[in-house]
Amino acid sequence: MTRPAPRVVEALNAALHRLFEERTSLHLLGEDVRDPYGGAFKVTRGLSARHPDRVLSTPISEAGITGVAGGLALAGDQAIVEMMFGDFAALAFDQILNLVSKSVTMYGDRVPMPVVVRCPVGGNRGYGPTHSQSLQKHFLGVPNLALYETSPFHDPYAQLAEGLDRGPAMLFEDKVLYTRRMFRDGVVDEHHRYALRGGTTGWAHVSPRDGTAADVVLICPGGTAHRALDAARLLRARGIAAHVLVPARLYPPDLEPVLPLLADARLVAVAEESTAGGTWGAEIAARVHARIWAQLRAPVLLLNSADSVVPTAPHLEARVLLGAERIAEEIEAGAARSLPPRAPATPPPATPLAVTGAETLGLPEITAPETPAAEAREPEAAAAYSAEPAAGVPVAVPKLNNNDTAYLVVRWFADDGAYLEEGDPLVELETSKAVEEIAAPAAGHLRVRAAEGSEVGVGELLAELLTEPPATPGPETRPVPPPEPPAEPLPEPARAQEPDPAAARTHVLGRAQQGTAAVVTRAHREVPVAFAAVEVTVDAVLAGLRTLSDETGGEVGLPEAVVKAVAAAHPAFPHLFGTLVDERTVRLADTVDIGVTVDAGNGLYIPVLRDCAGRSLADLSDDLMDFRLKAFRAEFTAGELSGGCLSVSLNTEPGVLFVQPIVMAPQLCMVSVGGPLTRLVLEDGVPASTTVVTLGLAYDHRVVNGRDAVAFLRAVADALHDAEKLVELVDGQ
Repeated sequence: MTRPAPRVVEALNAALHRLFEERTSLHLLGEDVRDPYGGAFKVTRGLSARHPDRVLSTPISEAGITGVAGGLALAGDQAIVEMMFGDFAALAFDQILNLVSKSVTMYGDRVPMPVVVRCPVGGNRGYGPTHSQSLQKHFLGVPNLALYETSPFHDPYAQLAEGLDRGPAMLFEDKVLYTRRMFRDGVVDEHHRYALRGGTTGWAHVSPRDGTAADVVLICPGGTAHRALDAARLLRARGIAAHVLVPARLYPPDLEPVLPLLADARLVAVAEESTAGGTWGAEIAARVHARIWAQLRAPVLLLNSADSVVPTAPHLEARVLLGAERIAEEIEAGAARSLPPRAPATPPPATPLAVTGAETLGLPEITAPETPAAEAREPEAAAAYSAEPAAGVPVAVPKLNNNDTAYLVVRWFADDGAYLEEGDPLVELETSKAVEEIAAPAAGHLRVRAAEGSEVGVGELLAELLTEPPATPGPETRPVPPPEPPAEPLPEPARAQEPDPAAARTHVLGRAQQGTAAVVTRAHREVPVAFAAVEVTVDAVLAGLRTLSDETGGEVGLPEAVVKAVAAAHPAFPHLFGTLVDERTVRLADTVDIGVTVDAGNGLYIPVLRDCAGRSLADLSDDLMDFRLKAFRAEFTAGELSGGCLSVSLNTEPGVLFVQPIVMAPQLCMVSVGGPLTRLVLEDGVPASTTVVTLGLAYDHRVVNGRDAVAFLRAVADALHDAEKLVELVDGQ
């Protein structure tokens, strides 16, 4: 069995252990870094047990910690400082600026200063204004001070070793990145690969696997890498090939290995989580402008978070911090502006060209020829950026919301070749929250370009409306019944109007809740549901999960264990994981893809965990963490919300007795898990407390009978309780 790639926190921990074995004069200083705590983010776990004399938990004084590290370096030792949160590095700024960095060259001869200050940075964790900042820019340009940032591509051992050897240095570690897994063997995903340029502490270059040249090169530090990759995927769906560059060392930057790539791109952008003004991106842009200004098609585009403190509330935090959708949107707009114009017969008048971040750089106003957009593109570029067919009126996929980049084609209202009038119903598209009806934008004969059941990206071609019937049919379509509407019409969203006392007592349902209502109404109307429940003791599994969390650095909890236990029951109960084809036929599932309920307060979502039987608890934990973040931001795609063969309703808040779920047709079952409850029991005649949860199963009585339902629940409960099966659940795949 191939072991999964380590998480970034595991890679950092392994790097520290290796350095401590190799360097007998190395010390670690920080608050609560000794075992059993092992640091706020468990990066230093196990170090003090092996090297008790060289790992020191210090008083709460960042200036004092850093000053002691500088003294150790001046005395010939080496030191790594851990800031509990990178925000607190502001308290150590004087020591970094005036002692550690200056001591290298302040005494006549060059003095080694092997000091690395580690700083957990970044938001997206709900930690609030003083625990979520990205302060890298405040340490740029300090003489002798090198800046590094962890990434999923670079070995942190190489960064720490180089930082100590060239010292002093700072290593910035994005907190969300801690639980992400490292990329390895040059593989990013099915569409992207990566390679290192400039050595182990050089640049990670992410590019399309098919070798497509870069329309856009997106430069980002490691903490923004996953958002940049998501943006590259969004841009790929919009016909723009984006390459991503991630450095191991932020400052001083070595641009030589990547200059040819930057010179060939239509647009260069830098995305970072800090606020604008005096940023690392501005430093990169200045150096790129100085080196290859003549080859650039436009000034470097700078992308930053909003000019604000970082809020604690997740929905507000998401609005402030730079996200993948905004990266993709601004790059798409910038790429359109940067396409080179055709040579005009006479010089056209100059008009201002808006460049995001130009004012931050202090650049002069840039002007560009006023040229129609269609003429401003090279022929091959125009083909890449336009889906317009040769004849007829094109019907492209509209942008229906800010959450999805692709939608599901539910059904066509007319057959291929049928004549439609302008405004006639054309097609239904399913978003992550609702089903939207698209009307015909013009009159004409329909030529279908996207089959029912297919997924289409924003801007892709759905259909054409031709003046003559199409000579050949479009793709084969199959009827898909539309989702049933709610039993009662739902109110329209309230519009701004004069205050109405009665209206103040109303509550208008959001689109997500309307979609939930439609699904639940249909389920209760169509599926003959029965319900069973059992109680299971979970003390042992909770203890095992705590150990696993400590070992992996992830947060592996009861939801992941229940999903894994449900998946383990698949071989014995395959028909419970099937879908009803007709009144006598059940299609069995080849892989165990399980939907899980996620509700972050802005709507109920049921994203799907893939291949739950074949993947580890730690991997499922990674996906669930991603789902929770996407639920906060309402960023799910239709593909992530479809394809499950069974669902699990997670209601693990303390005090929840049990939950009776519904059956999400065409699925046949939904498992529910309640919150942990304390029970008083007798053990050998002595009162003792134990922790239990209630497992429930709603099942379609047309396929599943009560005997099978109870047996299935007992199998799941045994996997969570039986000692031998518990070891397989926690330690195995």
